[in-house]
Amino acid sequence: MRDGRNARVKGYALLFGAIVSELVATTNLKLSEGFSRAIPSAFVIVGYGLAFYLLSQTLKYLPLGLTYAIWSGIGTLGAVLISVFLFKDPMSTAQYVGAALVLIGVVLLNL
Repeated sequence: MRDGRNARVKGYALLFGAIVSELVATTNLKLSEGFSRAIPSAFVIVGYGLAFYLLSQTLKYLPLGLTYAIWSGIGTLGAVLISVFLFKDPMSTAQYVGAALVLIGVVLLNL
């Protein structure tokens, strides 16, 4: 792990890219309809591959625990938002509370 503010900024930028790539892949996983549609299926493969590559690069700059907590937490929240707004999936009050707790956990890990 490298020291310094610039290294942390680079680490967070790589992590952001990993999260976006994972969310693109996850969205297309649903759109691929069990890998029966070629274009969404290609986005799944490329998106997850890029996500894991960027995540591995992130670990040069940020600690594993923090990186994984942010990646999985924000990825989960992103998937929930995509599910609700893009696919119109219903959510219960308990699920909204759970999503809020994930967000609180990510914030606390960053403090």
